[in-house]
Amino acid sequence: MLKSFACLPENSRGRVHPERPTPYRNEFERDRDRIIHANAFKRLQYKTQVFVNHEGDHYRNRMTHSVEVSTIARSLSKALGLCEDLAEGVALAHDLGHTPFGHAGEDALNACMKDFGGFSHNAHSFKILTYLEQKYAAYDGLNLTWEVLEGIVKHNGPVEESESYAYIFEYDRKHKLDLSKRSSAESQVAALSDDIAYICHDLEDSIRAEIITYKDLQEIQFVDRYIHEVKETYPDISDDRLIYEVGRKLTHHLIESLLFQTRANIAKYKIKTELDIRDLDCQLVEFTDSTFNEVKLIKDFLMKKVYKHHRVASVTLQSQNVVRDLFKLYVENIELLPFGWRTMINENKIESKMSIIADYIAGMTDRFAIKQYQSFYNLNFASTGL
Repeated sequence: MLKSFACLPENSRGRVHPERPTPYRNEFERDRDRIIHANAFKRLQYKTQVFVNHEGDHYRNRMTHSVEVSTIARSLSKALGLCEDLAEGVALAHDLGHTPFGHAGEDALNACMKDFGGFSHNAHSFKILTYLEQKYAAYDGLNLTWEVLEGIVKHNGPVEESESYAYIFEYDRKHKLDLSKRSSAESQVAALSDDIAYICHDLEDSIRAEIITYKDLQEIQFVDRYIHEVKETYPDISDDRLIYEVGRKLTHHLIESLLFQTRANIAKYKIKTELDIRDLDCQLVEFTDSTFNEVKLIKDFLMKKVYKHHRVASVTLQSQNVVRDLFKLYVENIELLPFGWRTMINENKIESKMSIIADYIAGMTDRFAIKQYQSFYNLNFASTGL
């Protein structure tokens, strides 16, 4: 039973290009399906989460991460009486704009674009959904509902105007997204589902990759407690099963904390409608204070022990060199861009050229970026067919 403050698909503010409803799906389910069928979503399976694609078959990639986020978002939404379909759509689309090589690639591309507005994967996700996906006959983009687009832009809160968000504010002038207000509860759920998913699975993947050990996890006392609890019940448990069981306990703990605090906030702020949520001066969906501090501890631990580990740092450096060199190559040799991308460039504006190059590189998978780099910088004429 949905609550009165849930976003109902039948009350959607609609699409830029009106379309007839389908008899077998609501509008948010329709958006979810469009996201899953998007080329950008397919490419997520070959984009880095933490470990580059070729390093192993069982590490998370951007697609598996997005699916995990969506399952958590659906569970939380169902428990809170929110619209599961809207939360799922936002969750599945939230990482569409990520570059190859994860945050390392994004940092490199942002540096390349520093004189031309910078680069934000969040803004790029929005650009993909509203323009760069070009498969429908009647319009560019996926023509998603207002609520899904708003959720993608504002899942981390209201948006302030900045150079890296220039495309979003240009779009907003034509199709208002209430950028200064809070997003729906469903969107907020998707945002924290992202946190829950990645801190749990990054710990698991890092143990499997032998980047960290169980001894390292002793630094996080409540995680270490879970390890001892599992071992007491299953003394002979293997390491692979142990980290999975610890991850399950941590996930349940985070979900229960979020549900407890969010329900308390709903009562505290006397939330009755979705507009009550948008008009708040704070987020409605939250962890308890103690859990918020626990989450911060894990994030700090991951940054220090995993993301800055020498093995990860080595791949990060190589990845960033690939992105930087490809950007420089395309800037100096614009004819190397595929024809369809070149036609999008406004030849009179340098910013247009740089933005399109950044968009093209951002859309690459890890393996395609590596292949492009090798084809230009390790050229073997025997393989060119010349």
